[in-house]
Amino acid sequence: MAKRSRKPVTLDGVVPVVPVPFKANEAIDFPSLRRAVEFIASRNMAGMCIPAYGSEFYKLSDDERIQCVEATIETNNKRIPVLAQANHPNALHAAKLAKRYQRMGADVISFAIPRQFVTSPADVLDYSSRVCDAVSIPVLIQDFNPGGATIDADWIAKLHRKHRNFKFAKLEEPMIIDKLVAIRNIVGDKVGILEGWGGYYMLEAIPAGICGIMPGTPYCEMLDLIFTARKNGQDARAHDLFGAVAPMMNFTLQNFELFLQVEKRMLVKRGIFKTHHLRSLTLNPSRETLKHANFLINNLLRIMKQNGIEPKAF
Repeated sequence: MAKRSRKPVTLDGVVPVVPVPFKANEAIDFPSLRRAVEFIASRNMAGMCIPAYGSEFYKLSDDERIQCVEATIETNNKRIPVLAQANHPNALHAAKLAKRYQRMGADVISFAIPRQFVTSPADVLDYSSRVCDAVSIPVLIQDFNPGGATIDADWIAKLHRKHRNFKFAKLEEPMIIDKLVAIRNIVGDKVGILEGWGGYYMLEAIPAGICGIMPGTPYCEMLDLIFTARKNGQDARAHDLFGAVAPMMNFTLQNFELFLQVEKRMLVKRGIFKTHHLRSLTLNPSRETLKHANFLINNLLRIMKQNGIEPKAF
């Protein structure tokens, strides 16, 4: 029997990272995880990704990562693309995980380049090649290296020539416009670029050619309104809406664990998560910090309602 060909995966818009909810005893709350997946899929986002940094993947066991991907694929039920993130500092184990996720039914394999120590672009290319080699479905490579070099247009073109399934890259860095223009000039639309870091740089990045953003989950509908408006040339509306979410972005992106603390509290407010617990080690915000976080959450929910987004997701 002839093998059925997969429909080409496109990522055009907002691809939220699915956070992993925990109970008070730090066990995974799978009913809440499934609600988060249902929420993202029912809002017809461009895709969803798990288990990434925003999923606290670095606090999950290998088995738990697989269980989270399995629950996501099952709950999503082929509605939107699922990006399964196969993170590991060793290429052999990352490749094995990627293979397993493909067998489970993931639509895209994602992985973050390990940046614990200084390596050369050739070393990173070799690591990435081994993961791309392991699967036949599209691959997204995330590169986050604060203060250090990240993959550039020539690197992206070189890997794409070797591996045609390298289809997407996620970049999370300031002053991104010139790099995006260079990538587009060399690679065209053969490799789609998504902007991370909560969508913080999307207003300048959309005209420069990104295909999407990969933010958190709790106000993804608002980010989708901004992305769509900017992409369609409704610049004033995009800037006004972005101004409404900027205080939340500025506050939470000061510290990644703070970002997660606030994100989970907003998900509880929207009826998606039961609790806001993070696994230890985490940053436990002070009373004053939480007071401001709650102000930002309530204010953003108010603005979302003014724009036709119901604060209660369920």
